[in-house]
Amino acid sequence: MNHSISLTVNGARRDFVLDDPRVTLLDLLRERLHLTGTKKGCDRGQCGACTILVDGKRINSCLALAVSHDGADILTIEGVARGDQLHPVQAAFIAHDGFQCGFCTPGQIMSAIGMMREAQAGDDPERIRECMSGNLCRCGAYAGIVDAVREAQERMDESNQRRSA
Repeated sequence: MNHSISLTVNGARRDFVLDDPRVTLLDLLRERLHLTGTKKGCDRGQCGACTILVDGKRINSCLALAVSHDGADILTIEGVARGDQLHPVQAAFIAHDGFQCGFCTPGQIMSAIGMMREAQAGDDPERIRECMSGNLCRCGAYAGIVDAVREAQERMDESNQRRSA
């Protein structure tokens, strides 16, 4: 039995016919849309490499069935930058060397953006580590990641203050 779903992916509406209701969002993104920035790490929801935002909230896309998210708004790492202008989190990761091999970086960035939208951590390093604990970095770039998240949070807070003034 086929299942028809619609998703808005990185701002563009996409319609799909799924012949298997067990297709995950991760596999749909990678195999059908060729958005390979979202990584397949453990495929068990333990490493965070597959983190995306669904309706503004971060999730492990390897655990999410696509049919369960019909109508959802999905943001992947490919949709974060605005043309040539990097998102503040992306720029901060570069400035603070928040990556080494780069495999976990897309998931780390998506988790950081989601965490900021959820207003979870502020600039407290321990709270940032706790909120980002679902994203593993096998290279050990955690110090750079925390510094990058703190800087991006500060920049985004300053930008929001200027807009509301």
